[in-house]
Amino acid sequence: MILCCFENPTKKFPREYPNATYPYQTMLHHTHVVSALLTLISLAFATLTKTDGAENQATENVSVKGKRPNIVFVLADDMGWNQPGFNGGKGELTPNLNRLALEGVRLDEFYTHSVCAPTRAAFLTGRYAFRTWSDWRSEDFGKPSYLAKLGLELAHNEKGEPTRRIHALDTNERTIAEALKESGYFTAILGKWHLGEWLPEHLPMGQGFDYQYGHYAWGIDYYNKTIVHNAPARFAVYDWHRNQQPVNETGYSTDLIAKEAVGLIQRQSNADQPFFLYVAFNAVHGPLNPPPGFEGNPEDPLAIRDAMLANLDQAVGKIDAAIDQSGIRDDTLFIFTNDNGPVLEEMSKPYRGTKNTTFEGGVRQPAIIRWPGYTQAGTKKSGLMFITDFFPTFITLADGNHQQDRDIDGIDMSSMLFANAKSERQEIVFDVSGSVRVPTIRVGKYKLMGESLYDLENDPYEQTDIAKENAAVVKSMTERLEAVGNQRPPLGDKPLLMDPPLPYVYGLKEQDSIPAWLKTAVDNVRSLQPTEWAPGETPWPKAPEGVTASKMDGLKDETTRGR
Repeated sequence: MILCCFENPTKKFPREYPNATYPYQTMLHHTHVVSALLTLISLAFATLTKTDGAENQATENVSVKGKRPNIVFVLADDMGWNQPGFNGGKGELTPNLNRLALEGVRLDEFYTHSVCAPTRAAFLTGRYAFRTWSDWRSEDFGKPSYLAKLGLELAHNEKGEPTRRIHALDTNERTIAEALKESGYFTAILGKWHLGEWLPEHLPMGQGFDYQYGHYAWGIDYYNKTIVHNAPARFAVYDWHRNQQPVNETGYSTDLIAKEAVGLIQRQSNADQPFFLYVAFNAVHGPLNPPPGFEGNPEDPLAIRDAMLANLDQAVGKIDAAIDQSGIRDDTLFIFTNDNGPVLEEMSKPYRGTKNTTFEGGVRQPAIIRWPGYTQAGTKKSGLMFITDFFPTFITLADGNHQQDRDIDGIDMSSMLFANAKSERQEIVFDVSGSVRVPTIRVGKYKLMGESLYDLENDPYEQTDIAKENAAVVKSMTERLEAVGNQRPPLGDKPLLMDPPLPYVYGLKEQDSIPAWLKTAVDNVRSLQPTEWAPGETPWPKAPEGVTASKMDGLKDETTRGR
């Protein structure tokens, strides 16, 4: 078995996992630790024996421009660097991701922003989040502690009721969905949007997607599909939609998203056009909802997190199996990555930091790319790449139009990913002045985070601040960060308000005819929610402060809810 893995890393592993059933402990019982160790040994061997230069010679002179592959982009939510087995986690939890790593290329220096919405905006527009004000999330405009950072006060409607100001990705931004649609692609988003939840022009089908399924806002209960609050309102809102109409479905959201993806792949594989499928799972983001069949301790958050990760892995396996079964494997670019770091630093190790920080643990993400014939199985690529870079890369693959009114920050990485070229990226701007988080920039091997400087080449785990002995580097990088930050456009006065402040369901047009089942379901959830709060206490975390995102107390959105 070991020799088989070593001799042929492209060999397909058995696909019992995509179709496996819970209970969760039963799955683990049959997935032996020995098998996980063999997978990790194979990954290590492949990495040692397959260097970029040697393995990419086969694709060095291959042009990918205009190849027009199907693009399946899978995005996990709040997953830590070390959670998947291929990065040193519990291999028995992620057999499908481990196999994907053996079949594709792993990116060793792939970066995102440190929070959900900024990363998603950067992916869709190819522009740093601050340029679209997406470094501020839609829900932040209903939270007093966030508004105070902008010098704003909580808005009130004509009835005097507190409500949130409408904030979303500007509909005038050109998205990758629009660019690919212009090139003849069918475009679909399944899962989490998080770039506006109210006006139709801010929802997915107003931003270039032909098909939408999933939720609009930051995080839903995996079972009842409600979001726990609509800040400043403190009660639940329904948030599950297909083609921007509320849909009544039972089941666990990770499973439902995977099922929808499988069906769409099966349908579109017979269509006379390529497709772009953006699968944005809400897993493993809170709340900590154990998947069906969970038999562990409902009071053990780590056991629940493991179960949610294993469930996510199964979902990815089902999508991958659908690609194979539809006969489109060789014509499909399959990408798996994550939006930002985890909430627990132990899941970032060996890196420092968490979600909401710009330490490596918050912004450096696992990433796998597989495109048979264009990527070399079992290899690893170094070289900086940022989430914005997919925008021009996808356009090149689609033979699309790179010309647009607004400049992008993305760099076409097609030569780096699919040939033997080095990364052209030398700089990443994570946050600038006026962002929620600490202004941070990386230039070459240096990262400037606030007033701290780190040498990531010699100190990748950011243990030693070298700012004092490198004043000239700090000065240069500070000036560069300020110059880039000065390019931020004005915010405006944000006059549009969400009304009603506490809707039953998200989406302005979805207020026209709210089904009775939806009202009943939401009323049932609200009846169980707290009606009184201690002074200063909220069901959402306060705005982060400093490089470690301190004072993020009240993480009620991460509350464990056993099933």
